[in-house]
Amino acid sequence: MPGKRSLNASAIPSAKRERKAITLDIKLEVLRRFEVGEKLSQIAKALGLAVSTVATIRDNKEKIKANSQIATPLRASRLTRHRSAVMETMERLLHVWLEDQSQRNVPLSVTIIQEKAKSLFDDLQRERGASSQTEKFTASKGWFVRFKERHCLPHFKINSTAPGNKDIYPEALRSIIEEGEYTPQQVFNVDETGLYWKRMPEGTFISVEEKAEPGFKSSRDRLMLLLGGNAAGDFKLKPLLVYHLENPKALKGYSKPNLPVIWRSNKKAWATRSIFQEWFTYFFCPAVERYCAQNNLTHKALLILDNAPCHPVNLSDLSDNVRVEYLHDSTADSIQPMGQGIASAFKAHYVRRTFEHILEATDGEDTAMIREFWRNYSIMDAVDNIALAWEALRPATMNSVWKKIWPECVRFQSVSQTDNIAQLQQNIVTLAKNVAFEEVVEADVDQLLRSHEEDLSNTELMQLEQEPAEEESEDAPPALRQLTTGRLSAAFSHFEAGLQVLTSDGPNDDWKLKVSGAINDAINCYRELYNEKKRRSKQLS
Repeated sequence: MPGKRSLNASAIPSAKRERKAITLDIKLEVLRRFEVGEKLSQIAKALGLAVSTVATIRDNKEKIKANSQIATPLRASRLTRHRSAVMETMERLLHVWLEDQSQRNVPLSVTIIQEKAKSLFDDLQRERGASSQTEKFTASKGWFVRFKERHCLPHFKINSTAPGNKDIYPEALRSIIEEGEYTPQQVFNVDETGLYWKRMPEGTFISVEEKAEPGFKSSRDRLMLLLGGNAAGDFKLKPLLVYHLENPKALKGYSKPNLPVIWRSNKKAWATRSIFQEWFTYFFCPAVERYCAQNNLTHKALLILDNAPCHPVNLSDLSDNVRVEYLHDSTADSIQPMGQGIASAFKAHYVRRTFEHILEATDGEDTAMIREFWRNYSIMDAVDNIALAWEALRPATMNSVWKKIWPECVRFQSVSQTDNIAQLQQNIVTLAKNVAFEEVVEADVDQLLRSHEEDLSNTELMQLEQEPAEEESEDAPPALRQLTTGRLSAAFSHFEAGLQVLTSDGPNDDWKLKVSGAINDAINCYRELYNEKKRRSKQLS
């Protein structure tokens, strides 16, 4: 016999779901968010609506807009304040630009932000054509206040250093060093720098062809590096690399801990406080401990940093052996050691190494081979070249950049002992001409090196909206292996070794002559190719 139904269960009627009234303003806000590209689930979450409700509003778009046209004058005046798609996009890109400036610790002002907003708005209007030209935007102070509230804009760095003021930090640093009894081997500095790892000088056929292609430009693919070392110049830290992908296809099969860089990822390829704190705890402190042990030094170190947002303020609390000091905002750019030419010299070495890589792989005379090589040049190739470029920096260069902040520790006084950027640029031009880039001059190389440090342009900000293309598709054909003079020479050696075996142990002299002649005839075309490559190589040099 079935059990009796509970009296309470039958007595309490099921509660009806409370219906939520959706005002015209909310419906128009839903439609506006759809127009600027937000997803259905994002809109529902932001406005506290059911996904099905948002979908229904979207489906009744025309009816809702028609109703808004016959609204009361008061309501109509309120509706005109909804911002356009151009305004929404401009503010989103402006926020990215501000974050980039903050990452690089660049001083800003309200006027600079207003000017950037106005130029972004004008460029977006031109890109979208006549339909958006009617809207006017002056980047007023009232707009800035509302923009700051909408995006929870943090306080930005203001450059308030009065000209002619003497910086007292070197004296303060000297006191810290004397108090802690630190040697130049125990004092460190690190700084972040951006690198466009797949960028060629303007005017090269690779750069020109890329600009003509639609979609994301690989020359705008940027990574971030944390570079640094000690004041003695004899210990360079393993670079920290932050890329926008955690597992790019080019790294498949590689063990990240065994890479010549510390690999980390962030959607915008920026260092964050968590990344920096992890680097400090698990890489910097252990590296210092090993270095001190190897050099019979007391296990202690002083790390000097600027006040970039990604540098946590509590680092000294995380180690008993490392003291962290922060440079004043007003003087960090002018005296920070890693900012006195290390990044520029490193990037010059990287560009030179990249051209050497092209020359080694293609022999330089065939534009089709160069184009194919560059198409397949991957982030893993860049990692290897970054490591070689960082290794190439001389100890004298690493030591000499401490001259402004700690002149007593500089022991390399001769300029000839340091990396000469002008000489590196000349080397790059020579290499460029050897790889079919005859049009490249020193000014092009100088502009390329400077471009790594420039602000994100409006064009670059707009292209950040596009997703980077996949490095390789699943069914992409394998990269072509190039027949360089080195590979041809190795092949000839193998043929000669094989013939030597046959001619020394063969049972019949006629066989020896017949086989030897046949093989030499068969590979004669490759010998001609080898001789032609050698001839061209001599002409280029």
